[in-house]
Amino acid sequence: MRAVIFLFCLIPLLALLPPSEENQRQGHKITFGPGEELNYRVHYGFLNAAVARMVIGEDIHYVNGQPCMKIDVYGESVGMFDLFTRIRDNWGTYFDTTNIRPARFYRVLEEGKYRKNEVVTFDHSREIAYTREFSFSQNRWKPVVEAKVPSNVQDLVSGYYFLRTYDFSKNKPGDLITLKAFFDKEMYDFKIRFVGREEVKTNLGVIRSLVLSPIMPENSLFDGENSIRIWISDDINKVPLKIKANMFVGAVEIDIESFKKGKVK
Repeated sequence: MRAVIFLFCLIPLLALLPPSEENQRQGHKITFGPGEELNYRVHYGFLNAAVARMVIGEDIHYVNGQPCMKIDVYGESVGMFDLFTRIRDNWGTYFDTTNIRPARFYRVLEEGKYRKNEVVTFDHSREIAYTREFSFSQNRWKPVVEAKVPSNVQDLVSGYYFLRTYDFSKNKPGDLITLKAFFDKEMYDFKIRFVGREEVKTNLGVIRSLVLSPIMPENSLFDGENSIRIWISDDINKVPLKIKANMFVGAVEIDIESFKKGKVK
């Protein structure tokens, strides 16, 4: 189940593309809005392992005086997997409606006996992220931890929505995209190879897609550095359609099940 949890993270993680210039961030075209919902199925062949859901809330929220969209990503195990390792995860973010910069990120995780409750607040003017984590053993919040972050840093969830404004028209097969992601109180470098474009069969039909492949370091889960492929719709929506990972014990896939369009201005 560690692989399933990791692939849940990949849906937003693949999106942490660094804006090269501020005017790119300000000049983006937002093609999503309140009420949007994406549903996914995680499976090993015909055996269902989990489901995931990404939802944009209907209301606009104000965080530090800024109007924000609220996004929630839910993941839960199903079937016999739920009997062995129960997963009930909620990842979420509030990001500015004008520039998609995150104001607040949170994780509420239940994975077997493991529990985590974490809130990260971003101060982009000072380039600092403040992380607050709940101690279940002591039944209290731990002291806030500060971390220096780059300007316009994204969290794991808001990054996916920033991706949907990214222009892939100049990318060629083989191009490497270097990402800087803030996660679990640290900054990480992450590389993704742009594989190219192809049509992929989905539950929504055959869709022209962009194909990406995260470069994986040597590990005990995935078989080789090019073991994961991600398909994203090659249109203005840039919706993640499919993720396939080749592991030492077989292949696991995430497939889109449904897409509900939100309200776009």
